[in-house]
Amino acid sequence: MKAAAPPAAPSPMRILTPIREIGKLFALGLTIIRWSFKRPFQAREFIEQFWFVASVTILPAMLVTIPFGAVMALQVGSLIQQFGAQSYTGGASVLVLVQQGSPLIVSLLVSGVAGSAVCADLGARAIREELDAMEVMGVSPIQRLVVPRVLAMIGVALLLNGLVSVVGTAGGYVFNVMLQNGTPGAYLSSFSALAQLPDLLLSEFKAVIFGFIAGVVAAHRGLNPKGGPKGVGDAVNQSVVFTFLLLFFVNAVLTAIYLQVVPPKGL
Repeated sequence: MKAAAPPAAPSPMRILTPIREIGKLFALGLTIIRWSFKRPFQAREFIEQFWFVASVTILPAMLVTIPFGAVMALQVGSLIQQFGAQSYTGGASVLVLVQQGSPLIVSLLVSGVAGSAVCADLGARAIREELDAMEVMGVSPIQRLVVPRVLAMIGVALLLNGLVSVVGTAGGYVFNVMLQNGTPGAYLSSFSALAQLPDLLLSEFKAVIFGFIAGVVAAHRGLNPKGGPKGVGDAVNQSVVFTFLLLFFVNAVLTAIYLQVVPPKGL
């Protein structure tokens, strides 16, 4: 019998493919930023996309935030009770929710719901050669279609982050007072003991960055589908998965930088 042939070594072109895709992603992001400050601004398209993104993310965000805030309050409260610091349950749970939970919830919903819709819409236009026709007529698809969608996702993420923080804090308050026998005064007064204004600013900054990343990745995959209609579906799946991985990585980097730059508030 013939010996099995050794597996072929990966070609240099396949190894460079991820690097090339990351470069294209950065190039598209810079192009979107540049076109955002050029006229004419597509105000009507921006309003329509803003309303669409908000309509498909507000209710799921609230439904996800209520149990998430409750779980945070229960877990943090149970941990703090072991150290005899029950009075700081509210501040600790809200700190976790505002700094980490709220931006991630918003980013996952915006990228998973709105980002997939944007990717599918741009991909369908690409395979129907609508984007090529726009370029032939001298209209930039980036300025006409991509920029309003990315800005809409950033705006919705920014506003939705505040809503998620409020809803999650209210849910944690109710569950802490009702299930853990906490006092309303201690829960509310502990906010000022642990939380500070830079925590909220970090949360809003994360929401803006995450919304921009979700929009750029969705646009990049939607503008470059491969294989016809099936390629559009594959592009949607790839955009969601890649966005999730990228968001968690960026979140870890931003959190590490914040903890080094801004000192925690002393008790």
